[in-house]
Amino acid sequence: MYSIGIDSGSATTKGVLYDGEKIIDKVIVPTGANPRRAMEAIYDKLYRENAYTVTTGYGRALLKVADKQVTEITCHGKGAAFLDNQISAIIDIGGQDSKVILLDRDKNIKDFLMNDKCAAGTGRFLEVIMRLLQEDLCDFDDYVSGASGTKISSMCAVFAESEVVSLLAQDVSGPSVAMGIIESISQRTANFAKKLPIDGKVFFSGGLAQIESIRKTMEKELGLEMTTHEDAQFAGAIGAAVIGYQHMSRK
Repeated sequence: MYSIGIDSGSATTKGVLYDGEKIIDKVIVPTGANPRRAMEAIYDKLYRENAYTVTTGYGRALLKVADKQVTEITCHGKGAAFLDNQISAIIDIGGQDSKVILLDRDKNIKDFLMNDKCAAGTGRFLEVIMRLLQEDLCDFDDYVSGASGTKISSMCAVFAESEVVSLLAQDVSGPSVAMGIIESISQRTANFAKKLPIDGKVFFSGGLAQIESIRKTMEKELGLEMTTHEDAQFAGAIGAAVIGYQHMSRK
């Protein structure tokens, strides 16, 4: 008995195949201009006969063969708790939004906030800046190693990008600019998270979760232990698959 969870994000679409105990396969593809096609490609790669499929994320209604659709907040909470059952909160930084989710003792959603109004605290913004610096986001930790962040004063993604261009023209080093962006994103996200009574152990998920310098900076800003997992980017898809398997088991 298997379940498939597919998370349709703004930048990438993630999918996992789950057997009730562990993740046995996972796939990630760029969402691109056609989220339905991305979801169908993942479904075709993960398909098993009679597998129960749950979709979540922006394009969750687009996969016609799906058995169930579940909100991304619910799936991210369930998936993060699957990866680390000691957490009490989740901070997810996606391509175009950020989410803060609080869990109760039973790992159910207690409260949440979602910010999709400004790009300045998202993964897409960091991608734009790294492209401007002509550096690969995958090498971010090595790139900023030992650098002190240059203060980025602009709170808008458009103005911040112009400010970065100006700083580079003044011969401020690229690593200092990149670290300044991370500090700006971390401060913004921490201030957003503190609108809720966040405490305990915090799980960091989303596309930026694999960048250690971001996790450490965020941990410092929050003043709380912040953990992550190698599959943190798949938290939404994992949660969808776990929910699907539980639904199948009850039936």
